[in-house]
Amino acid sequence: MTIARYKDLCMDAGGPARLGVFWATALGLTWHVRDNGEGLLTGPTKRHAIWVSNVPEPRTVKNRVHLDVYARDLADLQALGATVLEPQTGQRKWTVMADPEGGEFCAFLRAEPRDERLHALVVDCADPEAQARWWASVYGVDAAAMNNGWFSLEGIPDMPIRSMDFVPVPEQKTVKNRIHWDVTVPAVAPLASAGAVVLREPDDDIGWYVLADPEGNEFCAFTE
Repeated sequence: MTIARYKDLCMDAGGPARLGVFWATALGLTWHVRDNGEGLLTGPTKRHAIWVSNVPEPRTVKNRVHLDVYARDLADLQALGATVLEPQTGQRKWTVMADPEGGEFCAFLRAEPRDERLHALVVDCADPEAQARWWASVYGVDAAAMNNGWFSLEGIPDMPIRSMDFVPVPEQKTVKNRIHWDVTVPAVAPLASAGAVVLREPDDDIGWYVLADPEGNEFCAFTE
């Protein structure tokens, strides 16, 4: 049974314009800036949307949610303002990089990258199996156990990203995530019954619900 369907991604930024231009170019999307400096990345469908919002708080810890992307050359990403944090080495087939605001992401090099350059949404977890199975039940898909203790969901309804991956980390969540995802739901009650916590209900300023999953990862739910 599907409780929710994927809607879009959201990023917090100290400088939305710079971050928006970076990710638009890196992912082959289009950047639309608004009068307030915030903006939206768009692609071939409305589900490719990534909102970039201005926030006052600076980035202080490693991002608990990050993106895995395909790229032709690291130099292309560096020319856009990315930096290499951990080079590809040994069995690790990717390079850990930081975007212009220091947000971590992983780059997988391909001679001819796919049109869908964003291929995974990755979530750090204390208990990746429990988290993966919880989100699998929300989306109505299966959770697959992978090597080294991480779990993956594929075929998420409406999600234009190949997989959502849950990986083990030793550190606990301490601050609001700077990347989160939105979902659409017929009603919020089934999410709460499944174990989500409602952090904020619609009010005069917002028309959606802000919730947290069992490990405290924020996400927004829009009722259909």
